[in-house]
Amino acid sequence: GPWGLGLISDVDAILHFAEFGVVLLLFLIGLELNPKKLMKMRGPILGMGGAQVIVTTAILASIANLAGILWQTSLVIGMGLALSSTAIALKVIEEQGLARSETGQSSFAVLLFQDIAVIPMLAILPVLAGNTAGNWLDALWMLLGVIGLLVGGHFLLRPLFRYVVMSGVRELFTVAALLLVIGIALLMQKLGLSMALGTFLAGVLLAESEYRHELEIAIEPFKGLLLGLFFIAVGMAVNLGLLALHPWSIITAVIGLVLLKAAILYVLARFSGTRDKARSKMSVILSQGGEFAFVIFTAASSEGLLSREETAFLLVIVSLSMVTTPLLLMAQKKWYARKLNTESDSPLSSDVINRKPRVIIAGFGRFGQIVGRLMYANKIKLTILESDASQIKLLRKYGYKVFYGDATQLDLLRAAGADQAEAIVVCTDSPDEIMKIVDLCKNHFPNLKILARARSRVEAYQLLSHGVESYSRETFLGALDLGRQTLIELGMHPYQAKRAEAHFCKLDNDMLEELLPEHAEDKQLALRAKEARKELEEIFGREMENEQHSKNFWD
Repeated sequence: GPWGLGLISDVDAILHFAEFGVVLLLFLIGLELNPKKLMKMRGPILGMGGAQVIVTTAILASIANLAGILWQTSLVIGMGLALSSTAIALKVIEEQGLARSETGQSSFAVLLFQDIAVIPMLAILPVLAGNTAGNWLDALWMLLGVIGLLVGGHFLLRPLFRYVVMSGVRELFTVAALLLVIGIALLMQKLGLSMALGTFLAGVLLAESEYRHELEIAIEPFKGLLLGLFFIAVGMAVNLGLLALHPWSIITAVIGLVLLKAAILYVLARFSGTRDKARSKMSVILSQGGEFAFVIFTAASSEGLLSREETAFLLVIVSLSMVTTPLLLMAQKKWYARKLNTESDSPLSSDVINRKPRVIIAGFGRFGQIVGRLMYANKIKLTILESDASQIKLLRKYGYKVFYGDATQLDLLRAAGADQAEAIVVCTDSPDEIMKIVDLCKNHFPNLKILARARSRVEAYQLLSHGVESYSRETFLGALDLGRQTLIELGMHPYQAKRAEAHFCKLDNDMLEELLPEHAEDKQLALRAKEARKELEEIFGREMENEQHSKNFWD
């Protein structure tokens, strides 16, 4: 860049091109979120996301105004700095495997609201500058553009990809996928909307289509390359000359921005009921300035709301704040490790030892603890593996000997004694981790008996298809017991209620095994579920009839 070797002088051109990396990233995220999932997330999106943007904007604008800046300019500064980097945050969430965690879900909700909030922020700039002419017309075009995208996408995208697939040319699918994303992005930009938001909506529209996985495969390599280029361009955009002129002002502003945003996010997450560790991680992941600040500050400069010097100063602050995120995450990780190490003399990385156990338990949360206590009560020698540092600290406080380690690693399973143990009970929270551990044990420890936790019917199917017949469906037995008690409260004899429970349990398990070869296709599942319900009604009808005959006999 201009402050390095000087091979590239027009950094803005590189930055604008590299923004397509963020656009492709949002498209892939949209593919993971169908409209139903999006509706389920509306609470966190509007609640935590809306509160973060409003509160952060208000506080930052107030600070700028108290420093003697005009209220219009202060509001622009507050709005731009309130936004976090979608590219950095989502990349961190992806790399650390947090997508399905509380941290990942909360972070994504805030980021999604921020991306949506860019539209009204850009729309309000001409009003703040006093240029209201044509503003309502622009807003109308924006609204019509979004409606056109939703309607056109719903009716045209699937037929388009069906036609491409029928051509039989695989390369044409990649071309069509890129054309779709870039075309929608440019159209949204022409209308004055966020390119990333437009492609995100397109991804949501295709989330339930049969082409979703093919689209992910086609887009993924381009996303990785362009995101890398985007981060390079952000680094090149840092005005080191300005940093040399005003080092303490810029460093103070960067530290103040990061700490203030992290504190606001932490407090809001606490009010929303997010767990301590999740809100700590989320506040660090979203503490930086974002790429959309470049868009807002550049647009504000063209409207005369910011001078060139102010724009350059703010862009340096935003760029340097992005650099703090990986550093803060590394510091946070070390802090968690040190905090855990106070509970144990041995380092976490070399914690696991082979105690020649009969049973290994992988995952010692609320589910694994029940299994473990039963084993302890029957004097079965155990080795317990847990990857959550805060959970280990808590368990060791109560006297449990728990080893730190990720059971999806083959070396760790060997170190724990899996080649000599009789059985492994897989009780981790993540279904993906459960299946990975099952595969490892099947391939490398053929004599090890595998028992696993299934959170739902889907996981039960997966375990059965991998040859694991000993599993427990997490809520199934508890719900059955509660149902039996309900029947008794409604007047059924306890013995009859117990038989009804047993019938239901047997029929449901039989249905799981019957559907295994078909891998649970939706139509087949629905048809078999109706048959099973009818069969259950007939069984219960016969039971009730027998009960009535018995009652009449004794009467």
